[in-house]
Amino acid sequence: MTEPAAPPLLRVVKGEPTAEELAALTVVVAGLSQRRPHRRPTPVGGWSSRADLVRTPLQPGPGGWRAAGRFA
Repeated sequence: MTEPAAPPLLRVVKGEPTAEELAALTVVVAGLSQRRPHRRPTPVGGWSSRADLVRTPLQPGPGGWRAAGRFA
């Protein structure tokens, strides 16, 4: 038994492109279809985090010393 033929990668619907134009288009499509590994965001350490700069101002009162610490 023979295997069925694979469908063509590209199909010209309109116009008559030259061999060079088809080759250039094939290279572009093949390059875009390659899977690239996703880069994960670099984790930010606790001491270099800017989150403390945007927190609410500290309030004096009972338990205020606890709220003055990092990540309170």
